[in-house]
Amino acid sequence: MIERRGFETLGGANHGWLDARHHFAFGEYHDPRRVQWGALRVWNDDTIQPGTGFPPHPHANMEIITFVREGAITHRDSLGNQGRTAAGDVQVMSAGAGIRHSEYNLDPGITRIFQIWILPDREGEPPCWGTKPFAQAGRSGRFVALASGSAGDGDALPIRANARVLGATLTAGTSAEYEFSDPTRHGYLVPATGRVDLHGIVLNAGDGAAITGETRIRITALADSELVLVDAAA
Repeated sequence: MIERRGFETLGGANHGWLDARHHFAFGEYHDPRRVQWGALRVWNDDTIQPGTGFPPHPHANMEIITFVREGAITHRDSLGNQGRTAAGDVQVMSAGAGIRHSEYNLDPGITRIFQIWILPDREGEPPCWGTKPFAQAGRSGRFVALASGSAGDGDALPIRANARVLGATLTAGTSAEYEFSDPTRHGYLVPATGRVDLHGIVLNAGDGAAITGETRIRITALADSELVLVDAAA
């Protein structure tokens, strides 16, 4: 089963400094049909104006993955961590027993991010944070794990969940396949840029595709595209 969730159907609000679109219920947006997708709880598509951002605030017991699409995000937290994650790169915060953090766009242009929250397999562990660059050339024509709870994904940032966050880049006319280990897995695919065909369903940039009951998917680029896919437990 594959369900297209068009960008135009997403919840969200424009706060001036932040233009946010929510694939799942978040903040003041609530849709009982879109509370979560398996262990995937949040997928926000955020545009952050320069010199603004999220002031310090707390989290606990959530895996928070940020995929930077454009610009950069600067992180600080109550553990003393600080770092800048630029376009194409990824940061992971395992909130664990509790952490406070801020995320600001300190660059001169806008920043666009996907912020993805995944429910952890275990709670109450010490919080941690990490960031890592991922060269686009390394995921050309194939899906590469960017953040993962699988032992076999040693090059990915670790998360405390039975889930993978993957990225791929496709040039127009090329395809990539992804195989789920079990048809009960829940996949969620969003083109960050471009336009693709997923089993006859056309997805434009920002559209979501909720996937389950599939063992293998094939995505063909109708234009040069960058893709992000979450493979999560039911």
